[in-house]
Amino acid sequence: MYDYIIGKITRITPEYVVLEQQGIGWQIFTPNPFAFRIKEDIQQIFVHMHVREDAQLIFGFKTLEERELFRKLIQVSGIGPKGALAILASGNPNQVISAIELEDEAFLVKFPGVGKKTARQMILDLKGKLGSLLEQVELPSAENELPLFGVNPNKHELEESLLALMALGYSEKELAKIKPKLEENEQLTTTESYMKHALQLLLKTK
Repeated sequence: MYDYIIGKITRITPEYVVLEQQGIGWQIFTPNPFAFRIKEDIQQIFVHMHVREDAQLIFGFKTLEERELFRKLIQVSGIGPKGALAILASGNPNQVISAIELEDEAFLVKFPGVGKKTARQMILDLKGKLGSLLEQVELPSAENELPLFGVNPNKHELEESLLALMALGYSEKELAKIKPKLEENEQLTTTESYMKHALQLLLKTK
């Protein structure tokens, strides 16, 4: 129905962003809302409409390739839109595609909501069908990420990233285990960089 929406980001939450376009605020669910910034510049978001009996939801992505990977994932039995978002929020879609191509079930089951049965279904349904995306899909990197020296002052950014991870399905217990490592890493300065590193730590602990 819609390919993309162009407008201004007016609000960012752990689950979605609000894009204002011609006086309408579109609620758009994204893999990582904190990859977006509230600013005056016009931004383009590629969208996917998901219609069900009780709601019409819009899912949005920074790149066309990221959206196409999302659409491939939701075709797999056992993976809904929220599950696909959690997988894309890992920060490295190329690893997901590689795991599917290499039939690496052990890697795939590390994602929230993905068990052995779903991992096997992902491989059966998608292997050999994602090659064109392998070198193209990547989540945006935060701008101007510079290392800090001394005490890390980015408590607000850290807490935002933890809230976003809870929205993706991670428990407080899981996040409590990795929080000290995030606090001591002085190179993390943005919500997005905290979230990406946290997801890497969470996948290692599974």
